[in-house]
Amino acid sequence: MALSDASPTSLSGIGVSPGIVAGPVARMAPGIPEPELALIDASRDLDKECERIEAAAQTVKKGLELSAAQAKGEGRTLLETTAQMAADPTLTSSAQAMVRERRLVPERAVWEAAGTLASMLESLGGYMAERTRDVADVRDRIVAVLTDSPMPGIPVLPEPFILVAEDLAPADTALLDPEKVVAFVTSEGGPTSHTAILARALGMPAIVGTGAEVADQLHDGDIVLVDGTKGVITLNPDEAALRRAKELASRVRVFNGDGATKDGREVQLLANVGDAAGARSAAEAGAMGVGLFRTEFCFLDQPEEPTIEAQVEAYTGVLAAFPGKKVVVRTLDAGADKPLPFLTDATEANPALGVRAYRTARRDPDVLEHQLEALAKAEAATDAKVWVMAPMISTAEEAKAFTDKARSYGLKTAGMMIEVPSAALMADKLFEYADFASVGTNDLTQYVMAADRLLSSLADLSTAWQPAVLRLIKQACDGAAPHGRPVGVCGEAAADPALATVLVGLGVASLSMTARALPDVDAVMKSVTFEECQELARIAIDSPTAEDARAAVRAKLPILEELGL
Repeated sequence: MALSDASPTSLSGIGVSPGIVAGPVARMAPGIPEPELALIDASRDLDKECERIEAAAQTVKKGLELSAAQAKGEGRTLLETTAQMAADPTLTSSAQAMVRERRLVPERAVWEAAGTLASMLESLGGYMAERTRDVADVRDRIVAVLTDSPMPGIPVLPEPFILVAEDLAPADTALLDPEKVVAFVTSEGGPTSHTAILARALGMPAIVGTGAEVADQLHDGDIVLVDGTKGVITLNPDEAALRRAKELASRVRVFNGDGATKDGREVQLLANVGDAAGARSAAEAGAMGVGLFRTEFCFLDQPEEPTIEAQVEAYTGVLAAFPGKKVVVRTLDAGADKPLPFLTDATEANPALGVRAYRTARRDPDVLEHQLEALAKAEAATDAKVWVMAPMISTAEEAKAFTDKARSYGLKTAGMMIEVPSAALMADKLFEYADFASVGTNDLTQYVMAADRLLSSLADLSTAWQPAVLRLIKQACDGAAPHGRPVGVCGEAAADPALATVLVGLGVASLSMTARALPDVDAVMKSVTFEECQELARIAIDSPTAEDARAAVRAKLPILEELGL
């Protein structure tokens, strides 16, 4: 690695995936250029031009499906979702209409149709706005096929590198090879975007939301050091910094399946999984069970509700990976960023606040009942201990209705997600019915702070370090305690080793995260007593700002510096 004679320069962004690594920069090539506004020659057959659009969309769809088949977990789900969008008639039919009505060349028609669709999603805000990156990705891929251009994507280089891009489509992130791409930096993006979540799942240091003025200072071949914990990029690092990065990269930590504080208080360290392959990987990583099984993978690529038999088969594959252990299953979290043609209304003005998750049972209770029946059958076919919970529970009435329904199917342990502020505020009443709860910190933070979690400009608000969010989590734990009910956390906050100690101090009994985060969280947890966790929690909730809370807690945890976290 050739060093520059220039002095080190520190640049900053939002650290979203911990770790320190150094390497040469490789910038992602710009996307497909905007096609010219050109018309189809009068001698050309418009129907055949429309057929070209459909054929190109199907080519892109099949390519993404092949990639999805080779991916795992969250990456596979995202690739499947992007593949669906490639064949979405909303895009292709609109483009074909422009060909017929305006005689636009196919590539221009696709470009304009994608722009209209992206604008519509952007206007909806929240989760739907994140899909605009998928639309642009699919648009570029279809246009590449139509114009016989190289397919956009990650650079292919012989040596490992640090990827710098304006942004990464979920499909691109899902295909990152950690052997080649050792870290990435993007000028756009937020801390809870799918790109950030996938970086953590890959165990890849990442910084997002730097702004163009920072990213534009990084050129192909520049040697940089990326600190994904602090959100700092060092251009032209010195020899000592490079040695430190190499030393940290050489350390391999493993989790032995025994989560506890220094004084022996058990803290269940669980994994978030989305399918059977992810469950097997989590089990191999030592996870003590599953704290969040996202069942959406069974539904997302289906034009209609899967049969009970198909669901039983899918759920059994996950449960079988954890015999004798707890598997917390979240019922279908449809709506918002996960629309389903047979269940949700794509025309909702504000889907993040609409009929989503448990609320879809108001429209079609059969889907939930079929899922509960399938889960009961899958549990009977395995030795796993199923804990079932519903997302987006808002009231005591909903908590009672769901838990009663789950128990009627023989599912003995029934609980709820705490994502809506009302559920935390009324926790003492909801726990009269719920056996347990799991806090989804991503959504809870968004709703508490009234901040779109996808906007990098609001990143300071979109963090679970916000004292207001931590106080609500404490209120939920305090409401559960008199009933003897456990509260867990399954949002991205659980994977932050420093924040994990605070959560335990607030009263959280289990932490569920990407399997790659287990060793780091375990190492930090074993360095502190429960009493110290409680003190760290007090420091955090008494802080005036999220940054103050984070800095004060990290200052009390010297092990973070030792571990490069």
